[in-house]
Amino acid sequence: MSTPADEIVTAHPVADFVARLRTRLDELDRPSARPVWAMTPAEQRRVLTDLAVAQAQLDALRLQVLGEAERSGATEDTGARSAADWVAVETRQRRAAARADLRLAEALEAHGALRDAHGHGWVSTDQARVIAAALDLLPTSGELAVSLEQRLEAEVWMIVQAYDHDARALRVLGDRLFEVIAPERAEEIEGRLLEAEEQAAARRTTFTMREDDQGTCHGRFRIPARHGQMLAKMIHALASPTRADAPAADDRPLPVRHGVALTELIERIPADSLPTAGGCGATVVVTMTLDQLTARLDAAGVATLDTGGRLTAAEARRLACSAGVVPAVLGGSSVPLDLGRERRYATKQQRIAAQLRDGHCTAQGCDAPPALCHLHHDVPWSEGGDTDQHNLRLLCGHHHRRVHDPAYRHERMPDGSVRFHRRE
Repeated sequence: MSTPADEIVTAHPVADFVARLRTRLDELDRPSARPVWAMTPAEQRRVLTDLAVAQAQLDALRLQVLGEAERSGATEDTGARSAADWVAVETRQRRAAARADLRLAEALEAHGALRDAHGHGWVSTDQARVIAAALDLLPTSGELAVSLEQRLEAEVWMIVQAYDHDARALRVLGDRLFEVIAPERAEEIEGRLLEAEEQAAARRTTFTMREDDQGTCHGRFRIPARHGQMLAKMIHALASPTRADAPAADDRPLPVRHGVALTELIERIPADSLPTAGGCGATVVVTMTLDQLTARLDAAGVATLDTGGRLTAAEARRLACSAGVVPAVLGGSSVPLDLGRERRYATKQQRIAAQLRDGHCTAQGCDAPPALCHLHHDVPWSEGGDTDQHNLRLLCGHHHRRVHDPAYRHERMPDGSVRFHRRE
């Protein structure tokens, strides 16, 4: 029985091509197929370059289908948030990668020349991603707005550069597009754009760090690119095997060497080059006995940091030799900490001693660190109070203002803390 002509379903050329491509690839994987090592060196070189071009063309085709699936809602009946999310689940990709592909597919639709170059394999997917990002950064409004003709000129120029430059080099060239499309104003425009970029980078700068229970700290940071480049140069210099004092054979992984370089960088920063906090420099204070300080370098023992951390006495002795570390030696020569009425303001040594004793703000329930605290006289200087250690305490800015606020009264507790009460 024949099938009516209007019921015959013809496969789309793209669907038919993909089916035939997979069949041919499966045939190459059969045991009877000739192995790749049977190719001549000339064939291997040609195949590698041809495959790179074909990969770009396949990527272009895949991105076109992905973009169309998003527009047509082809994946909506599955409940997927987007075509990218559906692809990520079905092909076991990372969602972030699939979503980045969808963004690139949408960007290519807006840049026809780039889309065509990608489709012909003249531009790799990595290059296309960089070029699209550079074009999308060109202003579309305001006095710096780029015309459609200038945008097309920049697009074609970037495509031409892709013949001789990889994605990394194209990223650098993309930052200088105004020299191509508006050379007479390039310096002025790039300067203004850089100023806006620097301001945005400063607003987005963050640093977070947490300590685990195994003696290490973990953190994340985001800093302006110029500071990242400065930090990279410092780390590379400290981790370089060409240093005069570098080990003869350092087989540690590169991330480990860079991590050690960061710790060395921290230890190398002189404390007197940093601003004071809470009336005292950014000084690490190690509490240890005189016997621990003068013992052999490898002798056992435990010392305490003013941050509450603990470390071996050997490590404390090593740190005591570097800038920014002060050994608060128990049983050794001491600095006078009781000044009576001789001075109104506490000395640096008094502040360090108060930090070691109190550890944080002494207001009940407050754990503000010493760096955020002021040194307060329990008996005010104006009322005859001495600048002696027993009359000084750490209070954060909030509680220091409250202790002088007539709307509150405060009392000292047996544990040395201060409790506040609002007056009736």
